Amino acid sequence: MRDGTALAEQIAERRDGAGDPRALLGELRRATVLVPLDRGGLWTGHLGGVRWVFAFTGEEALARFAQSRESASAQDSARPWEFAELLGARLLDEIIPAMGEPAGVAVDVADPDGSMLFPPAMGIVPDEAAVDGPDKPAGGTAGGAA
Repeated sequence: MRDGTALAEQIAERRDGAGDPRALLGELRRATVLVPLDRGGLWTGHLGGVRWVFAFTGEEALARFAQSRESASAQDSARPWEFAELLGARLLDEIIPAMGEPAGVAVDVADPDGSMLFPPAMGIVPDEAAVDGPDKPAGGTAGGAA
């Protein structure tokens, strides 16, 4: 297991138009990321029909997220910030499929120039958790004839 430093570097390269997407995904799978806990579960948010698990490459990135939340909500400023250290591969291969809905990983969401989304797509999550694929039309909705 590796800390998220190399993952943050791979994200920066990719956002600059360089780097290999496969190497970036591989780095997420090898990295230990910090996932805040909320009411006994992982901190998630919904956007665009996807449930996003918030993951952070280090304590500094998590602290920036906590500060942004504290600015937005008095309730969040009073709460302790507990987190789990999870291997990226475990998030993608076990936790995402167990959510029972389209889910992906949002890394370093408080860093507008350093964030990266890993959507529930084939090649990122297991095929059964992907919203795309040969038997699923684009957009992840199943169409059927009556």
